[in-house]
Amino acid sequence: MWENTVFNNLLSLAEVRSAVTGPEIDWTWSWLSVFALLLTLVAVSYGTRAGVIARATTKEAIRQPLFLLVVAISSLVLIANTVAPFFTFEDEGKMLSECGLATLLISGALLAVWTAGTSITSEIEGKTAMTLLSKPIDRRQFLLGKYVGIVQAVIWMFLILTALFSVLIFIKVGYDQKEQSLDVTPYWQWLRLSDVEFPVPHPERMAVVAGILPGIALTFMQVCVLGAISVTVATRLPMVMNLVICFAVFVIGNLTEIIVNQSVEGQAKESVTFTARLISMVVPSLSAFNISSAVATGRVVPQDYLGYSFLYAATYIGAMLLLGFLLFEDRDLA
Repeated sequence: MWENTVFNNLLSLAEVRSAVTGPEIDWTWSWLSVFALLLTLVAVSYGTRAGVIARATTKEAIRQPLFLLVVAISSLVLIANTVAPFFTFEDEGKMLSECGLATLLISGALLAVWTAGTSITSEIEGKTAMTLLSKPIDRRQFLLGKYVGIVQAVIWMFLILTALFSVLIFIKVGYDQKEQSLDVTPYWQWLRLSDVEFPVPHPERMAVVAGILPGIALTFMQVCVLGAISVTVATRLPMVMNLVICFAVFVIGNLTEIIVNQSVEGQAKESVTFTARLISMVVPSLSAFNISSAVATGRVVPQDYLGYSFLYAATYIGAMLLLGFLLFEDRDLA
């Protein structure tokens, strides 16, 4: 009898997990990847000399007024998009998802680029970087620590905005159903565990929330790529030029794939084709991190695509940091 009770409790726990996460999506590898990334950041921050710079950069980024301002404005934009109607039949939830991902992208990129400019460029121009490098910290550790600190600050911002975004998506699910005069999915579902009933979030609403998590992960990768470019540019150019270059890379990187596809299909001139292919070899293809088409069609982003996107982002980030090491190696700090 005791074994039957334990077995029934385990079955109930499995039902709770299925109800919360959604039965059709397997997030095992995704959660393992997130755990590996966080473990790597912790190891770098607390196990290396570059970690001293990383922790200081993260604290500096979070304490600056821009962090609170961007979080506040982004939160208001997310709430406004949830309340204000888009006047689209059956697509209110999809429009909210697209606008929310765009808000996360803009806020994260702004924080990364601004922090790189204020943290790296200002320290180089203010001669404070020379003081740090006089200690047992070389230039590569300095630059790596700055980048890791910026990424950690972006993670804190994404955690706050993702929590709010998920709650708003969870609430917005029933809006389209109400517009179509369908039965609105309830917020909670009652489950029994050991003769006790307790509420859990409804699986249909949680499945919609889980559908935006790959988009948030890809948006974070795009911000990390832009952050690596900003850190590299900050070793040589002032913050204004840094903002201009990163904005140009953002625009061109999202249009390169379209230009290349048209050139392959023979819809562009040879000069345009050559220029597009040359740019695609230097500028990252940021459109690979855009899932607007998947959101518009209601498709789930597969984990294989997330894996390949992560490898592409990691490779480009590594290449940009190596370029930053070369540019910063002979920079005169005196």
